Amino acid sequence: MATPVHHAMSSVNNWNGKLEDYLPIHNWFDDTKAYYPDFRHRALRHHSHGIKECIEKFGDYIINSDGKRVPTKLIAEQHVVEDCGYVPSLSDWLRHITPQTFMYQAKKLSKEIA
Repeated sequence: MATPVHHAMSSVNNWNGKLEDYLPIHNWFDDTKAYYPDFRHRALRHHSHGIKECIEKFGDYIINSDGKRVPTKLIAEQHVVEDCGYVPSLSDWLRHITPQTFMYQAKKLSKEIA
């Protein structure tokens, strides 16, 4: 499994600059490993909606240490494709979740809240 540093090295190969230019984005994608330390952590950000969230968080582009504007979308897509082989949609991940009782047994809100 690639680490954020490996992904950042790949970004340097693609757009020049330094590892540190790209690490914040790659760390953000893989931060979810702290909650689920196997490939399933990717279900939280490694999809088209995660790429959209990445752009919202980091802006439309970064300026690397060579002064080059690099679109955040390209960096994010590179990360996801390196890990998944393509950019899946959020529904690609969610449709494989097996429903469990706790997922759909909502309790009625108390009268004070309602």
